[in-house]
Amino acid sequence: MTFMPTGTVYGVLLNFQAEVEQMAAQMSQPPYKAPPKAPVLYIKTANTWSASGSAVAVPANVPQVEVGATVGMVIGADGDVVGFVLMNDLSIPHASFFRPPVKFKCLDGFLGVGPALRDAEEVDDPATFHLTVEINGQTCQSIDFAHLVRSASQLLAEVGAFMTLAQGDVLMLGCDAGRPLARAGDSIRISAPGFEPLSQTLTGEPA
Repeated sequence: MTFMPTGTVYGVLLNFQAEVEQMAAQMSQPPYKAPPKAPVLYIKTANTWSASGSAVAVPANVPQVEVGATVGMVIGADGDVVGFVLMNDLSIPHASFFRPPVKFKCLDGFLGVGPALRDAEEVDDPATFHLTVEINGQTCQSIDFAHLVRSASQLLAEVGAFMTLAQGDVLMLGCDAGRPLARAGDSIRISAPGFEPLSQTLTGEPA
């Protein structure tokens, strides 16, 4: 059976060390003047969800989109993690990093969802996850989840300290720096040992 979320899907910013290092100078400037002390979350609304194998329409005025390969933690009835799934958090490149505007991250189809859930009982430590991103058959990015700022368990605990995650919710672990760019006509494949690959094709909308 194809997996699809049943609750709310949350993304998290600045959860890879390279991403934090890349943004360090900006985080010290107004209005924030310091790195965030708690996880920075955003929502990928239900209209963004697209199954593996689907075609995702890119607006005619958007030359490229960022490919945000990550893993989502699927929440169970007791607030624990019952499984993990590959995700592709697509977004239009933008400068408003700390408050990502909905119009750049929540377009139709802009969250690819892997075809199957990997049972949490099969996973000893999410820090061992290693994702590979291919565009048109060429490897564009390799992601090592040993480089998270907050481990999966720490992220879950810190988010749970200020909000309740319900059964069926998904909390993504974050996207690393160096996210590759893709355009209409490109085929994207995200794979990782132990997971069923996530594949999508970008198509162009009429001008």
